[in-house]
Amino acid sequence: MVYYVKEIFLTIQGEGINCGRVAVFCRFSGCNLWSGREIDRPTAACKFCDTDFVGLDGDRGGRYLAEELANTMACLWPQETTRPLAVMTGGEPLLQLDSELIHALHARGFEIAVETNGTIPIPGGVDWVCVSPKSATMLSVVSGDELKIVYPQKNLPPEALENMEFNHKILQPMDGPEREKNLKAAIAYCLAHPRWRLSLQTHKIIGIR
Repeated sequence: MVYYVKEIFLTIQGEGINCGRVAVFCRFSGCNLWSGREIDRPTAACKFCDTDFVGLDGDRGGRYLAEELANTMACLWPQETTRPLAVMTGGEPLLQLDSELIHALHARGFEIAVETNGTIPIPGGVDWVCVSPKSATMLSVVSGDELKIVYPQKNLPPEALENMEFNHKILQPMDGPEREKNLKAAIAYCLAHPRWRLSLQTHKIIGIR
């Protein structure tokens, strides 16, 4: 299979339970909830995406075979014994991530984390599953490691999902022109519902991607 990749880079995870961990990010091109074109945003199933996942023009972007992609990611990891973390993201990574690539990454020692909208089943072998649901979509993934709700979303109250079998439940304030208002709302919700943990986009705060 040929994988279409927007960018590959070494960074520090800025969100969720793994916040602060060094990771190699692989951002796949394409998504099933939005084309990535601004002209289509008003009618998209996900209207608030803040990521450029269109094309192959980012750092190390391009078309890859499984072994090539795994090698490229492995070459970015510093030379020490800590198990490397690969974060597969997008767009929607599960449009492309498959058993062949999972096997190639595991062969190079990677722990594989996936950040998905939850509408496509998870292939076997993924080590960490983070689902970020979007309102008006049907979830195919209803259990995993992290349930991360970008908050607030119309018609997606956290209490509607709180009984799903995720080890961690997270609220992340929606970025944009109402960021401060959304942050206050997320803080208030977490204080009233302690099973939810607040997540901030710390990579934006410290100025990395």
